[in-house]
Amino acid sequence: MSIRTMEVFFPGGKRVDARYAGFTIKTDQRKENGGEGLVPAPYDLFMASIATCAGIYVLSFLQKRGLATEGAGITARFHRDPGTHRLSKIDLDIRLPSDFPEKYRGAIIRAADQCAVERTIMDPPEITTKVVDQ
Repeated sequence: MSIRTMEVFFPGGKRVDARYAGFTIKTDQRKENGGEGLVPAPYDLFMASIATCAGIYVLSFLQKRGLATEGAGITARFHRDPGTHRLSKIDLDIRLPSDFPEKYRGAIIRAADQCAVERTIMDPPEITTKVVDQ
């Protein structure tokens, strides 16, 4: 088992940022939640990770077969349960060029479904939380 570490810190206001793999990932809360709303909220990044992860599989599928990528993409729709405010459904609609070969339609869906983020949601990891002394 490999372990990767991400460090989270609080640079001020409602911002919560993370250092990971040489990047600083900045988050903030929307203005209505007390933040400045200058960068995405953590939940926005979660949703973006689902759509962009599927997107890299779709892009790779097209590129490996020498198919056009212009005009291709994904529209993600996130449905929330009004009672719990939690996600209840995610629709990923793959847009393909008009000349996309019919024989690949099922295969490109299967490719998008290989997304590691989606697969992690379908089989969630154990999460433990504890306080550690400095």
